[in-house]
Amino acid sequence: MEQRPTPSGRKPQSNSYLRFGGFAFQLLGGIGLAGYLGYRLDQYLGIEFPVFLLLFSIGVLAGMLYQMNRKLNEE
Repeated sequence: MEQRPTPSGRKPQSNSYLRFGGFAFQLLGGIGLAGYLGYRLDQYLGIEFPVFLLLFSIGVLAGMLYQMNRKLNEE
């Protein structure tokens, strides 16, 4: 999303709280959903150690951190 310069030639500052507030909810929801699905899969397969719970949660966390890094380096 490109911001248009103001008449003085400067770009308007975006409010970082609003900009990354939605990302925080995506992160929490993604980890929660991945954790739930991993937990259910571990139960279904009868695995005592929560392998899929850890794999799914860490995978979502890594993906979200990569996405945040891309967004921060865009500017």
